[in-house]
Amino acid sequence: MTSRWVPYASTPGRLLSQLFSDAVVIAWTAIWVFVGVAVHSAVATIADFGYRVESGANGVAGNLDSAGDSADDIPLIGGSLAGPLTAAGDAAREIAGAGATLGVTAGWLAWLLALAVAAPPILALMMPWLYLRLRFSRRKWTAVTLASTAAGEELLALRALANRPLPKLAAVSPDPAGAWRNQDRIAIRGLAALELRAAGIRPAR
Repeated sequence: MTSRWVPYASTPGRLLSQLFSDAVVIAWTAIWVFVGVAVHSAVATIADFGYRVESGANGVAGNLDSAGDSADDIPLIGGSLAGPLTAAGDAAREIAGAGATLGVTAGWLAWLLALAVAAPPILALMMPWLYLRLRFSRRKWTAVTLASTAAGEELLALRALANRPLPKLAAVSPDPAGAWRNQDRIAIRGLAALELRAAGIRPAR
């Protein structure tokens, strides 16, 4: 966890909080994905019904067409019998077309409703989590990079003088500001370590 490229803290407390937040985000996402899948499955049954109507109506239309063709061969009354059968076949094809339209529309609606139900709560939690994780990663990368040089350590020590509580500064040196001005490397390293720990980074030994 000490690498600047790893987006996790190296101090136990911060690391545990990050792992807990990761688990919460994963569980929350899994719950809403499951809800979205359930919504999609429920609406998709309407699409399946539409496609079944299309298939059945096309079958009926085919049978009526065949019956009409056969009736048309009957002498004298063939034309009278074939006309209604052909009209019924055309009506069955219209029903098949309506079923196909219902299937396509319900299929798209299933996806849209699933996304509309699942995406907002997932994004509502994931976006702040992602923002905080990226901010921490940037802060860690900067701090670890600074800590690798003497000048960077001095800058971290100066930030510690400005930001850390007085008792922690006094624990490093009785006169932390004077030690920083006098280039006391031990005190500077101790002050820089305070700033690294505040950023969730365990200082190198």
